[in-house]
Amino acid sequence: MIKKILAWLSILLFAVFSIYPMLYVLSVSLRGDNAFQSHSLEIFTANSTVKNFYTLLWETDFLIWMRNSLFISTVTTLLGVSFASTSAYALSRYRFRGRNMMLFSLLATQMFPSTMLILPFYIILSKLHLIDNFWGLFIIYSSTALPFCVWQMKSYYDTVPKELEEAALLDGCSQWMTFYKIILPISSPALVITALFSFMSSWSEYVIAAVVLQDPQLYTLPLGLRSFQASLATQWGLYAAGALIVCVPVLILFISISRYLVSGLTMGSVKG
Repeated sequence: MIKKILAWLSILLFAVFSIYPMLYVLSVSLRGDNAFQSHSLEIFTANSTVKNFYTLLWETDFLIWMRNSLFISTVTTLLGVSFASTSAYALSRYRFRGRNMMLFSLLATQMFPSTMLILPFYIILSKLHLIDNFWGLFIIYSSTALPFCVWQMKSYYDTVPKELEEAALLDGCSQWMTFYKIILPISSPALVITALFSFMSSWSEYVIAAVVLQDPQLYTLPLGLRSFQASLATQWGLYAAGALIVCVPVLILFISISRYLVSGLTMGSVKG
C-alpha cells in the first residue's frame, strides 16, 4: 500500500512539473502588460484578458503562418510516408547488390546533425531556384527525415511473416496488390509513427526554414513567432499566445493516434 501511494505521489509530482510551464505560458498570454516575469503564482488575475489572442489572430499574419506550416508539414508527411513505406519494403523483402551498403549509408546519415547540411542544401537549392520556395523545404525536410523513417518501417516489415505474402500471391494477387492490400493495412502502427516523425520534424523546425524562406508571407510558425522578438523588446503576450495555439494541432494529432504509438514503437524495434 505504501509503495502504491509513493508511486502515485511520484506521478503527481512529475505531472505538476510538466503542467506548470504550460500554465505559466497561459498566464503570460493573458496579461495585458506584456510582462514575462511576475511575483505572483496566480494564473488568472483580475487583469487577465484575451486581447493578446485577438491581436494575434486578427491583427498579425499568424493565420497565414499557420496555413503555411500545416501545408508544409502535411506535404512532408505524405512524402515521408510514401517514400519510406515503399523503399523500406524493398530493403526488407529483396536481396540485391548494394543493399547492405545502402542500409549502412542511411544509418550513417543519422550521425550528423541536419544543420551541417544547410550550406550544401542552400547551394543546391539556389542553383535550382528553390530559395524562398516551399519545394525547397519539402526536399530538405523529406530527405533529412527519410533515413529514420526507412529504418523504422524496415524493422516493422521484418516482423511481418512472409507467409502472408506467399498466400496472397497464391490467391492471384500481384506483388503490388499484396503490398497495398495486405502489408500496408497491418503496418498501420509503423505508418503512424513514420507520419508523426515526419510531421514533427517539419512543424517545429526553425533553422532551415530561416535560411530557405525570406518572404514574410511564406513564413512558417517558428519564423513568425520569432518576429515578435526584437533586439530591444519582445512581445511576450503575443509570443505566449502563439506558443499555446501552436500546440493545439500537435495535441490533437497525439490524441487521435495515441492507440498506435506504443505498438508502433515497440513492434518496429523487435528486429533490425
